[in-house]
Amino acid sequence: VKNQRRVLVVGRSMQENVAMALELGYLDAPDGTLARPDELRRLRPNQVSIICTGAQGEPTSALVRMANRDHRQVRIVPGDTVVLSSTPIPGNESLVYRTIDNLFKQGANVLHSKIADVHVHGHAAQEELKLLLNLVSPKFFVPVHGEYRHLVAHSRLAASIGIGLERSFILEDGDILELSPTGGRVEGHLPSGHVYVDGMGELAHVVLRDRKLLSQDGILVVITAIEKESGRLVARPDIVSRGFIEAREGEPLLEETKDLVVKALEATEKHYADWSFIHSQVKDALGRFLYERTRRRPMILPVVVEV
Repeated sequence: VKNQRRVLVVGRSMQENVAMALELGYLDAPDGTLARPDELRRLRPNQVSIICTGAQGEPTSALVRMANRDHRQVRIVPGDTVVLSSTPIPGNESLVYRTIDNLFKQGANVLHSKIADVHVHGHAAQEELKLLLNLVSPKFFVPVHGEYRHLVAHSRLAASIGIGLERSFILEDGDILELSPTGGRVEGHLPSGHVYVDGMGELAHVVLRDRKLLSQDGILVVITAIEKESGRLVARPDIVSRGFIEAREGEPLLEETKDLVVKALEATEKHYADWSFIHSQVKDALGRFLYERTRRRPMILPVVVEV
């Protein structure tokens, strides 16, 4: 307001928090301060300040999308200043620094806690934690935020205001805590970890990479029927496209793709016994062709059926 800038709030969680703070009176935004996304195009860069999510490098957050030139409404331009008011959470450093690098590549000037006094702490201080504990006066206490050392420090803080260590439980992921009117105890441990759509446990980097490629460019399955005795094509290949091109609209392109597969296989008839060679030839030929025509790189899966 002091510098006569309009404020644009970007990111769903940020928008929800700002709306809540305005409603409860924690924020004061004079009329005309907050701008709608559709107003951005009519405003000069020096008239705008953007408050957004993504200071921890979350892949789908607003700031990361801006850094990757993937945001629908906001584009970083040379001369922009980006202020990261947080410190990377342990384990998030590579994501945060990659975001910073991508912002610099677009000509932005990035201020963060390593080079400027811009860090704003998002967690309660000890006296605030004591106040909350005194107000709630819990019968049992289980600190849940931070690394193990933080849990211990929080538990000791609770002990300093009268919550005995026998009523305070420091747990690790998977611990089973049983509480009753007379007390509590840890009753065992269960396996824990990341849960993915196809099950439980850690996934290899190559699996996550493949999922990312599938979400971006889709998949193309090329099915070819080969005569077992002669190694010749029985019929034109069949192509199944998912997430790459709509079948009806892409019919001409898919027909060209089938012709290319036929040529690639006819040129390598002597290698029909070597399935890995056939797969490689089909993938390479189609990969180059489809990228030239669509500027996209779908995952290509050749399937050879002997008849």
